[in-house]
Amino acid sequence: MTGDGTRAVRAGLPEPEAHEPTLPGPVFAAHYHLPGDAVGPYTYGRDANPTWTRLEQAIGELESPDENTHTVAFASGMAAITAVLFSQLRTGDAVVLPSDGYQLLPAVRTRLESYGIEVRTAPTAHDAQLDALDGARLLWIETPSNPGLDVCDIRRLADEAHRRGALVAVDNTLATPLGQRPLDLGADFSVASGTKALTGHGDVLLGYASTREAALADSVRLWRKTVGAIPGPMESWLAHRSLATLALRVRQQSEGALALAAALADRPEVTGLRHPGLPSDPSHELAARQMRPGRFGSVVSFVLPDKAHAERFLAALTLVDDATSFGGVRSSAERRARWGGDAVPEGFIRFSVGIEEPEDLVADVTRALGAAAQDSRREPKPRNESNGRGRTPDRGTEAA
Repeated sequence: MTGDGTRAVRAGLPEPEAHEPTLPGPVFAAHYHLPGDAVGPYTYGRDANPTWTRLEQAIGELESPDENTHTVAFASGMAAITAVLFSQLRTGDAVVLPSDGYQLLPAVRTRLESYGIEVRTAPTAHDAQLDALDGARLLWIETPSNPGLDVCDIRRLADEAHRRGALVAVDNTLATPLGQRPLDLGADFSVASGTKALTGHGDVLLGYASTREAALADSVRLWRKTVGAIPGPMESWLAHRSLATLALRVRQQSEGALALAAALADRPEVTGLRHPGLPSDPSHELAARQMRPGRFGSVVSFVLPDKAHAERFLAALTLVDDATSFGGVRSSAERRARWGGDAVPEGFIRFSVGIEEPEDLVADVTRALGAAAQDSRREPKPRNESNGRGRTPDRGTEAA
């Protein structure tokens, strides 16, 4: 059984038992029958749960099908991220983070520094984090980066980090384990938010960390137990149920994202277009080497002339929700600068392609772009324009 679709359907299922469901329902238990010594797989609800066990086994089978993998599930992606960082770092250690990663990383940096941990940052593109590795305890990679979609060479960075004595963790949220396998590329941890493409329906908050080293998994698991960042059994069951369609969703989303990117490439009002699957994208050659063929993710990013233009575009869409997050079955898009945590222009759009028919989605986006451009021509030009084109220049927000 080697196909990703087959593996996703069967991952983590128990052995068939007569008259029992193929995927048993969630186990809601704070405690278990525990006679005698406190030993066994299930003793207390904060330590372990059979529903977590099945989900963790399933994710491990997808992250690393050919090697024994230990996966620890969490209540959210941020819970998984902070568990890896805080379980591995101590006062006096140094960690290298991406300067263009997920917008909560600056808040994590502040907390790490308050504990006496040195934090260094560098951009994802061009493997720039290599220059900050000397003496570091841990390297954190996010590729493709969110929301800018830059890509770095996981194998190259992991090899060099290990040569210098550092652990390597990769945020694999955007790619999913069906699009990229960081553990196969040399990473010590593959970490992701299961809230997004992994579960894909926008109804679950979840995260996980996978590793091939039992000792590393034990340290992350102890952190989960200590801070109580445990996933709920219902969320875990919903996530496991959703894995069965992951291959179908990834395939359709990747096809739709590439079709959308191609359609946007010649639009005069669109600048800064990024999608790793687009042959003209600056990251395409590297992405094609380390990501799975045809699975470059569901996200397309681009910039419209200004905030007002972007808002008109979003309002004109009919098949796309104006919502944050990505990887869902329904397409969504947002003006990312509204959150204030990413260094992006006011007109920056992060577009998450769902499983709609690509031609329908492209038609809706094309129509909305036309409506937004037409409305802009109707607006009176402001006085004292600073750039002579009826608007002031965009200014990227500073990362917090």
